Amino acid sequence: MKLTIRDGVIDVRPSVAKPHPGFFHEVGEERFRKLVFDHYESIKTSDISFLFPIFDDDDFAEAQKHAADFLIEISGGPDYFTQSRGEHQMVGRHAPFRIDEHSRKVWLELYIPLLEALEEEGINPEYIESFWNYLDIFSMWVVNTKS
Repeated sequence: MKLTIRDGVIDVRPSVAKPHPGFFHEVGEERFRKLVFDHYESIKTSDISFLFPIFDDDDFAEAQKHAADFLIEISGGPDYFTQSRGEHQMVGRHAPFRIDEHSRKVWLELYIPLLEALEEEGINPEYIESFWNYLDIFSMWVVNTKS
């Protein structure tokens, strides 16, 4: 399995394919939420923690939930995000935060060991790579600050 972080360019939004629906199907909703929640827990001690509400437990839990809902929906699961938050508009939702290429790469790096663990659990590596490719490309869309 190859999880490579490509270089992004600010204001360049490459076309992105949604993850293979087999990813959500194999992982299941409960394990999918754990994946996202574990990712957020790793953010707390990273050098991008300042981008997240780490000192407000309620706000942090809400951010975790919204992220999980969005990624579940984009991966072919139920439309929880749209039901609770409306249209995705992720570029606009991230606009208030100063996100640079370094922060994007750290955010992605924190997913790597979590996705490798899924492969060890027997999730199809091609499905994991399709989810990774979505994260890698789509995360380029929210970079709004030069490094």
